[in-house]
Amino acid sequence: MFAILIDKRAFSDIQNTVDYYNSNAKGLGKKFEKSLEKELLNISKNPFYQVRYKNVRCKLIKKFPYLIHYTINSKLREVYVFAVLCTHKNIKQLKKK
Repeated sequence: MFAILIDKRAFSDIQNTVDYYNSNAKGLGKKFEKSLEKELLNISKNPFYQVRYKNVRCKLIKKFPYLIHYTINSKLREVYVFAVLCTHKNIKQLKKK
């Protein structure tokens, strides 16, 4: 298994998303968190999903329109998550991170 390292900016993305979903429906933020945790576990077991851009891989969070953006360090067996973004956002917004 690979260790999952989450950047503070990704934590901010996650918290903002949880807050957004909770403001729309009670408990929806928790469902998002559970789906995210499940996908992070899947990534830790097999991180070699398709490269989307500049050595960055993405994994869709099931039932939510969000992608986990990450890179892999195979030698250290680490996955570095640097963003969790809505699929409707422009890639230019990600480059600002």
